[in-house]
Amino acid sequence: MSAVIPTVTRLSNRIIRILGCNPGPMTLQGTNTYLIGTGKNRILLDTGDKNVSEYQKNLQDVVQTEQVNIEHIVVTHWHHDHIGGVEDLYGTIAKQPKIWKHKRSDDDNKDDPLSLPIHWLSDGQQIEVEGATLKIHHTPGHTTDHVVLTLLEENIMFSGDCILGEGTAVFEDLYTYMKSLNKILDLNPNVIYPGHGNIVEDPIEKIEYYIAHRNLRENQILETLKNNADKQLTEMDLVRIIYTETPEHLWPAAAYNVNHHLKKLTKENKLKEIEVDGDRKWQYLVSSNL
Repeated sequence: MSAVIPTVTRLSNRIIRILGCNPGPMTLQGTNTYLIGTGKNRILLDTGDKNVSEYQKNLQDVVQTEQVNIEHIVVTHWHHDHIGGVEDLYGTIAKQPKIWKHKRSDDDNKDDPLSLPIHWLSDGQQIEVEGATLKIHHTPGHTTDHVVLTLLEENIMFSGDCILGEGTAVFEDLYTYMKSLNKILDLNPNVIYPGHGNIVEDPIEKIEYYIAHRNLRENQILETLKNNADKQLTEMDLVRIIYTETPEHLWPAAAYNVNHHLKKLTKENKLKEIEVDGDRKWQYLVSSNL
């Protein structure tokens, strides 16, 4: 069982973690938000969900105790458990902050859930306050707008939902996610502060595990379909066969990831996709081993 994350934790003289108080199957104990800097003006990284009064009170208490101003709100990506609290904080706990987020890709047809003005992040950009310099790294895959940030003073990485404190992450696009994992590996952080879960003290081992895990899953999917070459299987069929150690309530998330592997393998002409009675199914292509 994972160690309990306190609602407020001073991680260093530069970083205070405030838990989003929004626990759930996908958010673990809740969203980790981080107040960063040593001076009067600070950066708030991520804001948890909308209308979570407990989180707002805890953040307000920290801001008052530290006697600081939130000058910048940086959002790692558009998901509600990271961006949802922005409008609750704007003009109240954060008086007039700049809101920063990366743009989505041109083919991403989802709407950004904010009516407030957004300053667009760019890869390699730096945001500075007293005692802290954050460098932006665009890491699509989990979402098209996802970024991780490195605190240059301590070589700490804030990984958002690319790397979690426990378990593995879901993604929208496996190809770009794998590229982002390798990009994160090349950054060689000393420690990772994730968007969910506890601090990752062995970041290189964790990142390499994530990469190996996805490769393993892909091999398992391909081998399962190869061993059942006369059958056509859905994502959930594959989850039931492969994810034997995963709790059943997480199977839909597992099926979501399996679907991305299936799409990748289909593009590589290793599988064929078939519609059977309205369901999408996949079958091993015998010729794929030639």
